[in-house]
Amino acid sequence: MNILLVEDELKVADFIRKGLKEQLHDVTVAYDGLTGERLALENDYDVVVMDVILPQRNGLEVCKELRRLKPELPVLLLTALGTMQDKMAGFDCGADDYLVKPFHFEELIARLRVLTRRKTLIAPGTIYRVADLEVDGYKKKVTRNKKEILLTAKEFALLEVLVIHKNRVLSRTKIAEMVWGIDFNRGTNLIDVYINYLRSKIDKGFEQQLIHTVIGMGYTLKEP
Repeated sequence: MNILLVEDELKVADFIRKGLKEQLHDVTVAYDGLTGERLALENDYDVVVMDVILPQRNGLEVCKELRRLKPELPVLLLTALGTMQDKMAGFDCGADDYLVKPFHFEELIARLRVLTRRKTLIAPGTIYRVADLEVDGYKKKVTRNKKEILLTAKEFALLEVLVIHKNRVLSRTKIAEMVWGIDFNRGTNLIDVYINYLRSKIDKGFEQQLIHTVIGMGYTLKEP
């Protein structure tokens, strides 16, 4: 992978850079948010690994800008702020994953693999259609009845998984693995919260409901 690391703590940045290089990845390091944003927009990276608390511009602000200008670029946030509210703030800014410090390096590697695999779930140019819902994986664009629906990065990733596996019931564990990565805390209700977010945007106001709960099993997006 070609990775951009944005981390202002020199020891942490050096530790992560050395570890990634030992895994034969190419790594570019930026030590502040503005430089990280510029490098991410000017170059092609497979993934951005970024601290939240950064000088000049924080990681949440950078993530928002990257999501606006490069929606296809996966972003993994690193932070010492590990409350559910902090994680929700990160996801709402467009982060694809969120790893709390301190962490095992092996977990970072595993999460990066998940992100880069998920990046290729929908082939470029493919548009998936379910009833009057259209999902363009390349442009990250969603419409229903020809009306555009704006989703956060996490909401789009969740919808993407449901659409690809339409008519199949996905357990919360499976959704957590595909959307949030490995070792997701399944004791939280974050998946249910995001399903409700998605329903409010995809199904609200439409006669045909596409997202369904299968009690005791999980969720499915069904073709009417």
